[in-house]
Amino acid sequence: MSIDRDTFENTSKEELAGLSIPDQVLGFLATNEDRAFKPREIASQIGVDEGAVSTALSRLKDRSLVEHKATYWAVTDDTERLEGYSGYERATALFNNQLGVENKETWREHAPDESHPSVEDEQ
Repeated sequence: MSIDRDTFENTSKEELAGLSIPDQVLGFLATNEDRAFKPREIASQIGVDEGAVSTALSRLKDRSLVEHKATYWAVTDDTERLEGYSGYERATALFNNQLGVENKETWREHAPDESHPSVEDEQ
């Protein structure tokens, strides 16, 4: 895909390099870690061909970075495994540049006072 000259001149090398399809898929699933998706839904959200997403999901599964059940896919809950994947780090950095770094205090300000009923009380 081509880009216009203005984009070429005003965009950093890192931004032009972008993310590989597996990095995009993993980044999307990590951003939506509380949900599972079909490949078609992922493809629609990241603007990539469904076949390419399916191939990426298979490769990510081989690395134990995603989980698969029936027709649904979700990011692994193994945070150590994710943190050890360099593509995840690259995707996180790119998303932080585009969307801003998450602020835990902001999240806490908007968090409910009571836990969700599905969370067991540890007391």
